[in-house]
Amino acid sequence: MSVVEIILGVVLLIASVVLVVVIILQEGNQQGVGVVSGGADTFFSKNKARSYDAFLARATKWFAIGFVVVVLALNIIAYYTTPAEAETPTDSTSVTATADEA
Repeated sequence: MSVVEIILGVVLLIASVVLVVVIILQEGNQQGVGVVSGGADTFFSKNKARSYDAFLARATKWFAIGFVVVVLALNIIAYYTTPAEAETPTDSTSVTATADEA
């Protein structure tokens, strides 16, 4: 593995963990549940959607885009690396020694 593959792998791991955390922190879009459970539409609850929920929505979009870009980059790197380098024998003397002995 090259240094670029290791760095992209670490970035992919961090992006995936952050993406999961950001998605878990988001609230569901359940309309009308606050009225049943006793919650009222206050000034804070109306403006919370503009700040915290909007930030989490933007963060989800950007981390998802970053995740897809890193996955595509890793696949492109894996596609264009030649597998012939890994298939070359490391010890060529044993092959010639058996041929000479026969």
